[in-house]
Amino acid sequence: MSDIPLGPQCSDEELAAAARSAKTQALRDEAATQLLGRYYGRVFAWCRRYQPRHEAALDLTQETLIRAYNGLARYEGRSRFSSWIFAVTRNECLKSLRLRGPGINNDLDPDLLPGPAADPERQLLDRLAEEDVLNLIASTLEPVEQQALWLRCFDRLSVAAITDLLSLEDRSGARALLQRARRKLRTALAERGDDR
Repeated sequence: MSDIPLGPQCSDEELAAAARSAKTQALRDEAATQLLGRYYGRVFAWCRRYQPRHEAALDLTQETLIRAYNGLARYEGRSRFSSWIFAVTRNECLKSLRLRGPGINNDLDPDLLPGPAADPERQLLDRLAEEDVLNLIASTLEPVEQQALWLRCFDRLSVAAITDLLSLEDRSGARALLQRARRKLRTALAERGDDR
C-alpha cells in the first residue's frame, strides 16, 4: 500500500488499511492510534453499561482497545469498521461479565430470597424457544440488522443512538434498518407457519 497522509480527513477504512500495511511500524502505529482514538468515547460508553464502576469501565475500555489493536490484521473491510469494533467491544463486555461472575454480598440473608419463579420444565421450554428465535435471527438477518436489533431489544438503545453507534449514513438511519429486520423476521415466521 502506498502511504497516505494520516489525519482527520482519512476514513476509518483508510486508517485501518494503513494500520495493517503502511511501510513503517511508526506509520502503522499512528494510523491505529488515530483510528482507535475516534472510538474511545463510544467504547467507554459501552463498557460503562457492563461495568458500573468508573475504574472498572476504564480498565475494560483499555482491554477492549488493546484487543482491537491486536486484531486489526484480521479486519478485512467486509463491514464498516464501526460495526467491527462494536462487535469486539460487545464480545469483551460479555466476556467480562462471564469472568466477573456473580458478586458476593455478605449482608444478604439467603432465607429472604424469593423462591424459583418457574418450574424447571417451563424454564427449559422458554430456553428452547429463545434459542429457536436466536437461530431464526442469525439465519434471516444480515449482520448489521442483527446488531441493530440486539441494540434496540436487548440493550434498549434509542434509534438515534443505534444510528450513531453503527455509523449509519442513510437519512432514516436505524429506523429503516430495524423495520426491514422486523419485516424479514415476520416473513420467516410466516413461512414456518409460526404465529408469534
